[in-house]
Amino acid sequence: MKTDTGRETGTRSRLRENVEAILVAVVIALFIRTFVVQAFKIPSGSMKPTLQIGDHILVNKFVYGIKIPYLNTVLIPVRSPERGDIVVFKYPMDPKKDFIKRVIGLPGDTVEIRDKNVFVNRERLKKDSGVHTDPNTATFGPSKQRDNFGPITVPPESLFVMGDNRDESYDSRFWGFVPLRDVSGEAFIIYWSWDGDHFRIRWNRLANLLH
Repeated sequence: MKTDTGRETGTRSRLRENVEAILVAVVIALFIRTFVVQAFKIPSGSMKPTLQIGDHILVNKFVYGIKIPYLNTVLIPVRSPERGDIVVFKYPMDPKKDFIKRVIGLPGDTVEIRDKNVFVNRERLKKDSGVHTDPNTATFGPSKQRDNFGPITVPPESLFVMGDNRDESYDSRFWGFVPLRDVSGEAFIIYWSWDGDHFRIRWNRLANLLH
């Protein structure tokens, strides 16, 4: 026959087991979010048509190496970003914000834009994912550099990035380079997409791999 003391001991034991299970789950979730994969939501149209407003994506955080949290120092290198990668990074003008753009220039590359055409190392960019919605070429004012920019050389440990929606993207043409240490990872899949304008799920975008 169980005594009250026995019942209390059993209850405490089950409670301890539940607490331990929750703590382990939290630690695993934090580990995955910090080192493996993290979810992000697309709030703007700067990467259209590749990414739409309301797309929810997963970002591979270890593809460029395992970093020490907060210090952003690479502990175990894997590979460097490549031209064409879609990367999430800390916005240089406000590190509290995350931005997503496509890598155009790597360290040492010379980037130039002439009449909306992108040139890297004096050659027109191959497999350019950029699209243009404005048929006009800006020739003066703050937006002049949108369509005619450079040439400029990407410094060491930095990237030159641009949005695929070239006429509607605030990117390296306006605020400069992205330090490699501030790159969080590479976006690789859309796991959910919500069309807020029409209040519906974009079923055709689910599980789309990004490239």
